[in-house]
Amino acid sequence: MASTMKNPINLSIGQPDFDVPDPIKKASIEAIEQGKNAYSMTQGIAPLRERIQADIDRRFQHPDRQVYISSGTSGGLVLSMLAMVNPGDEVIVFDPYFVMYVPLIQLVGGVPILIDTYPDFRIDLEKVRSAITSKTKLVLFNSPGNPTGVTANLDEIEGLARLCQEKGIALISDEIYSGFHFDGAMRSPAEFNPDTIVIDGFSKSHAMTGWRLGYVHGPKEIIQTMIKLQQYSFVCAPTPLQWGAMAALDYDMTQHYSDYAKKRDRIVAGLRGYYEFTEPGGAFYIFPKVPSGTGTDFVQRAIENELLIIPGKIFSARDTHFRVSFAASDATLDRGIEVLRKLAT
Repeated sequence: MASTMKNPINLSIGQPDFDVPDPIKKASIEAIEQGKNAYSMTQGIAPLRERIQADIDRRFQHPDRQVYISSGTSGGLVLSMLAMVNPGDEVIVFDPYFVMYVPLIQLVGGVPILIDTYPDFRIDLEKVRSAITSKTKLVLFNSPGNPTGVTANLDEIEGLARLCQEKGIALISDEIYSGFHFDGAMRSPAEFNPDTIVIDGFSKSHAMTGWRLGYVHGPKEIIQTMIKLQQYSFVCAPTPLQWGAMAALDYDMTQHYSDYAKKRDRIVAGLRGYYEFTEPGGAFYIFPKVPSGTGTDFVQRAIENELLIIPGKIFSARDTHFRVSFAASDATLDRGIEVLRKLAT
């Protein structure tokens, strides 16, 4: 649609608007020029794994937590489902959810069990407890969240972690937006449940979405199964780009994250009083409720005003909201806010 517009206001895309930092590019270019272009070990190059493993060990101090390098966090999600979900197993997902979750569960024969979190997108632990059955295999958790940008509070994180541990249910924590956590330190359910499988990566944090570099850490038995599955599917993450990821670990992204906190403040201030929404604490999304009608109809009206946003039904059983990405220049955000204000009246 954007290609047919003369001057589109693109607040739809889920990737940072800054470029990959130069030292990271240079490290990958050097790796290519040095001939580091063959397959790597399936689990990733040793220097990268060892570096991330050391960080994980310092943070969690779990005796049985291993890491491997996945072909993007999407690759990590695919393999985690293949490793743990059998046909008929139930997987609890919080609605709204990242668009990939439900189809992926269905792909491996699982049954998605949606827990509604509207209107404020908080986790009700009693709803989770009530949703657990003898068929429940795992809970899929994402904070900061896509599409809402909402960050779970410590009570929600710890409560969910301990509930899964109590019930003997696997817990996957999708932490791809961990760098974009604006209001306090990022907390993980792995702090409270050592069996938590954590999925993270470089796509959002370093604008490396096209590089397909993620990593997964969790109990060794699960990780080894995922490595085996990777050998017969993705084979490995791109080798020269793994060397670039080594440079990414040393690059200070603080200013970029600070800039995005300001963008969050800009969009919140611009839409306050015009729409109902929960203020995002992370990622780079806001998920307002449409003033009337359906999200699909509202987005069509936005497109007619050259504003590209995403209807909420893509992420949800409901069609009452829309997603705005504030991963854009301030000038683009201001143009988008102007259109959204007009559409609210």
